[in-house]
Amino acid sequence: MRRFIAPAALTLLFACTTFGAGGGGMAGGDSYSRVQPASSAEQARLSYNAGVRGVEKADRLGADAALQTDGKKRHKLLDKARAGYTGALRKFTRATELDPAMHEAWNYVGYTSRKLGDYQAALGAYDRALSLEPGYALAIEYRGHAYLGLNRLADAKNAYLALFAGNRQLAAQLLGAMQGWVGEHRDNPSGVDVASLEAFASWVSERGAIASQTATLTREGISTTW
Repeated sequence: MRRFIAPAALTLLFACTTFGAGGGGMAGGDSYSRVQPASSAEQARLSYNAGVRGVEKADRLGADAALQTDGKKRHKLLDKARAGYTGALRKFTRATELDPAMHEAWNYVGYTSRKLGDYQAALGAYDRALSLEPGYALAIEYRGHAYLGLNRLADAKNAYLALFAGNRQLAAQLLGAMQGWVGEHRDNPSGVDVASLEAFASWVSERGAIASQTATLTREGISTTW
């Protein structure tokens, strides 16, 4: 889910000066225009939108890499995706410098930091986004992914439950990530003891069943959102 922010139209400042030609010749005109510098808020929007475009491209590269069977091609695509996330992170960071109250930019500082493996920085950015916009569903979901990356399973559960109460679509996406986490850690339970892994797997399975049973009870099914 990508969210662009439409920038306000830039104000144009026109100034024209006419110069007369000497010796009785025909008068000539020369005009020029200057663009009034964009406000910090407008610059922040532009930087944010550029970051979103960078994330979209990096996500596509990452998805393509996941489908590759050739190791060299996969590695090359992942390197390009990482470079894309790095560039996007710079754009989002710049947006927060220009407009510290832009919660969407803080959310994507978290997203790109997480994609680059810096989970602690990601959590800090998500917390900042949520302090500016309490209940911001996208940040709650993304923070849930970061909790999974840190094996903070209780926090990931709470993130899911918060989403399930108000945004079934994002809750479903986080639940899918939880199912993927379980599959990966059953193959390689690094950092997680078997008992905790199986308890979490059971919880995820139960929540999946509940989500399926209750989807039709909402007006729009699983796509119900805040």
